[in-house]
Amino acid sequence: MQNELIKTYKDLIVWQKAMDLIVAVYNITENFPKSEIYGLTSQMRRCSVSIPSNIAEGRRRGSKKDYRQFLIMAYASGAELETQIEITKRLLFGKEFDYAKVDSLLDEVMRILNKITNALNS
Repeated sequence: MQNELIKTYKDLIVWQKAMDLIVAVYNITENFPKSEIYGLTSQMRRCSVSIPSNIAEGRRRGSKKDYRQFLIMAYASGAELETQIEITKRLLFGKEFDYAKVDSLLDEVMRILNKITNALNS
């Protein structure tokens, strides 16, 4: 029944949440020092974009094995982003920014990716 509701990757909650995460990351990095435009700003934006991109590409692939592999890559990008967010908190780049939204979205995306990946194992 659930697969009937999911016609495309855009119907996946994890993809939708990952798209929201991109917006949150762009909002945070907008206030970073200009000296970081080619550093953490660029890296965090690329990581956030990579998450839904890999979900979409994996979903469009023809096999369960490929789909799982792309979900693992999305998860890895999420872990990379999680580390970069922690770095920015420690460097106080976004000290005036509330990280609660980006932290919550990333946590939710990571949990869903983990759950889907584990389900594809069985």
